[in-house]
Amino acid sequence: MKNIVEVKNFRMDFGDKTVIRDLSFEVKKGEIFGLLGANGSGKTTTLRALLGFYAPTHGELLVDGKVYDPEDTSVVVGYLPEERGLYRKESVIDTMVYFGELKGLSNPREWALGYLERVGLLDKANEKVEKLSGGQQQKVQLGITVMGNPKLLILDEPTKGFDPMNRKLLMTIINELHQKGTAVVLITHYMDEVERLCDRILLLKDGVARAYGDIKAVRKEFGGKTLDEIFVEIYGENDG
Repeated sequence: MKNIVEVKNFRMDFGDKTVIRDLSFEVKKGEIFGLLGANGSGKTTTLRALLGFYAPTHGELLVDGKVYDPEDTSVVVGYLPEERGLYRKESVIDTMVYFGELKGLSNPREWALGYLERVGLLDKANEKVEKLSGGQQQKVQLGITVMGNPKLLILDEPTKGFDPMNRKLLMTIINELHQKGTAVVLITHYMDEVERLCDRILLLKDGVARAYGDIKAVRKEFGGKTLDEIFVEIYGENDG
């Protein structure tokens, strides 16, 4: 299987602080890949460098074999950052239609209305974004992220703050895209989601890969422990 993401010998310095240290990994086309680690481990920095927000100090980060260019329409990437960002003074439907037009959808209003109905927000279509709850805004932003059938979907804590019903709904939407061939990079602290959804994982600590590969192989390497137990073992080292 070919790779949709390739990270080779990646190093990221901010001033005299090294945040990522000689990191190499790949994400295969069509797989769900878990990017794991505690806050400050380097996950978001890696994604931002992959998408061109940061210039790497050293190494190579490629999307579909080349440095990512948002103007290149041959590779559609959907990115849901942990820090959400919507036009709060605009209506939900106008916001979604605007982004749909930017992504080249032929009928963005129809797509947006169908999505809003599915996630239980059709009655909020004409309300301003700022009037929605945080969870409702998150659903809108996820909809914008998955527009256009992305080849690569990057989700940074997509279910943060959701109740179990909404977590299940959004994971179902993500899994459906995966079934259509979308590769998904998932950052989450819910190890049950990782065990259920992901094909392979990378676990970072202090910008260094501490576990990487197929989940079954990683668990075998750590004596059959669960991912929760592996996480605790790695992050318990030299602590306290």
